[in-house]
Amino acid sequence: MKQPKILEQTKIVKQSKILQEFKDFAVKGNVIDMAVGIIIGGAFGKIVSSFVADVIMPPLGLLIGGVNFTNLSISLKSAFTDANGVAHEAVTLNYGNFLQVTFDFLIVAFAIFFFIRMLNKLKSKEEPAPVPTAEPAPTKEEILLTEIRDILKNKN
Repeated sequence: MKQPKILEQTKIVKQSKILQEFKDFAVKGNVIDMAVGIIIGGAFGKIVSSFVADVIMPPLGLLIGGVNFTNLSISLKSAFTDANGVAHEAVTLNYGNFLQVTFDFLIVAFAIFFFIRMLNKLKSKEEPAPVPTAEPAPTKEEILLTEIRDILKNKN
């Protein structure tokens, strides 16, 4: 059974309206700015991760006795081979990797903090000082209260 022509036209109008709404959303400045920020953030994250792994962590590991954080772990169950000759891996709690990721996060957070702080300082230098505005005219209540105060002052 074929749909009436009016229903087909209504579906086309709804689809084109949805496409138009999506187009309006997708080309808004905020969405494009966010996409650019995510891409740059991903690249910046790689730079910071390399900085942490290759520059920060080696001296820190040397300082605490040459310990490599990523290899730190606690063995919960040793590796073994059962009677059938099947090898079972060790069960370990890899807290060193957690420490490494935590240090990475803290360094990334500090780097972003200082970058935003620098941008805010530059922005504050560019912004002119706010122009002082004149005080607003007193309200009717304020005028009335002032008159009452003056009358009371004159009676005393």
